[in-house]
Amino acid sequence: MNKFSPSKLLNSKWTAVQPQNKEKHFLVTKVRFDETGRIVECRIEAAFSRKEYEIDWVDLKDHEKWIQGWK
Repeated sequence: MNKFSPSKLLNSKWTAVQPQNKEKHFLVTKVRFDETGRIVECRIEAAFSRKEYEIDWVDLKDHEKWIQGWK
């Protein structure tokens, strides 16, 4: 399990364990919190294609899907 603080998620770098469409490296470009401090939106951008995807931020904790940093 990847451990990180949701408050430090913005601009963090991630590597997909199973790359698709030659997209392996990603940067978190948007994190939106509600009034209670919970994450309600998380967007990542592919470094190669610059495409943005909305993801469930909890998926980033799964080390079988994501590796923290660019590897």
